[in-house]
Amino acid sequence: MPRAAKKQPDVSEFQSRPNLAVVHTADEPPKKQFLLKGTAPYKRASIALFLSGFATFSLLYCVQPLMPIFAEHFAISPAASSLSLSLSTGFLAFAIFCAAAVSESFGRRSLMFASLLGAAICTIACAVVPSWHALLVIRALEGLLLGGVPAVAMAYLSEEIDPRGLGASMGLYIAGNAFGGMAGRVVTGTLAEFFSWRVALGALGMLGLAAAIGFFLLLPASRNFTPRKGFDARFHLRAWVGHISNPALPLLFAIGFLAMGTFVTVYNYIAFRLVQAPYNLNQTELGLIFTVYLFGIAASWIAGMLGDRIGHFIVLPAGIAVAAAGVATTLSTSLPLIILGIVLLTSGFFIAHSVASALVGRLARGTKGHASSLYLLSYYIGSSVAGSAGGYFWGADGWNAVVVFTLIMLALGMIAALIAARLARR
Repeated sequence: MPRAAKKQPDVSEFQSRPNLAVVHTADEPPKKQFLLKGTAPYKRASIALFLSGFATFSLLYCVQPLMPIFAEHFAISPAASSLSLSLSTGFLAFAIFCAAAVSESFGRRSLMFASLLGAAICTIACAVVPSWHALLVIRALEGLLLGGVPAVAMAYLSEEIDPRGLGASMGLYIAGNAFGGMAGRVVTGTLAEFFSWRVALGALGMLGLAAAIGFFLLLPASRNFTPRKGFDARFHLRAWVGHISNPALPLLFAIGFLAMGTFVTVYNYIAFRLVQAPYNLNQTELGLIFTVYLFGIAASWIAGMLGDRIGHFIVLPAGIAVAAAGVATTLSTSLPLIILGIVLLTSGFFIAHSVASALVGRLARGTKGHASSLYLLSYYIGSSVAGSAGGYFWGADGWNAVVVFTLIMLALGMIAALIAARLARR
């Protein structure tokens, strides 16, 4: 019998709507409409998600340069002062796990906007609370609210951006995260030096409000996402179990835990080292060191493009190796070399995080929001657990112990990356 002619895809809608690509795959329904790079909707989405990353990470990490001030002002230990960040990231990890499920019913944009708005208000509230414990309660609530952004943003990108450019767009989103992390640290450090830590937090909260409003006005509505009616616990459980059963994905989740744990630990306790003799840096000088995040912004963007071109599993271990070299360099007593080490750590971390994030989106089989939530759950648990545990290493043997602790985590991350590459090839 003669073979039936292969049915050609219907491109009439694509021809009439040049901002969208119609993609047909065996696993997806026909006529998925993706945002193409260079089009107006793509640019709006990119700016909006850049703003979401900026707001999330500036609000989350604005307390990091203030930890030495908290320790002195509230008469607490360095490890206790780290709770102002660790509680936020710990509750954020839990919230991310739930946010993916909630967003399946309520939509992506509205959940992200409500989260950003609530977190900005919490930061303003932190500026006026009278006690340390009240500040910790509000920071924990802020972490819960911010959980509605990262996993949902990653899911939005995976669903709405043309898969051929997903690595680059994910890298741009991570660059927004890096810029926010830098701005939050630099702004609060500088304002705390010239005014007070309360003025610093209040100003950053107002900046977060502006970013949240800009995000809501710019982000295009989802086109490839259909909300589910009701809450089906079995559906969400099956989705999470399915991703854990994917051989390579749990290793990527572990990399998120280890890389983020290393990054936050170094940034938490390098401040305590540099405000002491012989460096004696003030808050403005300490805040300016965080401008090395600019290298993270560039590294995220470049890593995304390189991953698309030469392979994500080639770029991923390279990023971990650069981060390890940076941590080792901070053992020097020379301030320029310590800063160089922070630059290398920041670049390597954002390379690894950007590529691992894109790989989760690529390797997940459906329900990408659930896959993103598992990755970010591990990522922020790493921040919370390792970030506080590092305080005990700092207290036990100073910076040398912190370096040993973080290098062990990066070595485990390298092993996970190599095994994941082998499993993904199979």
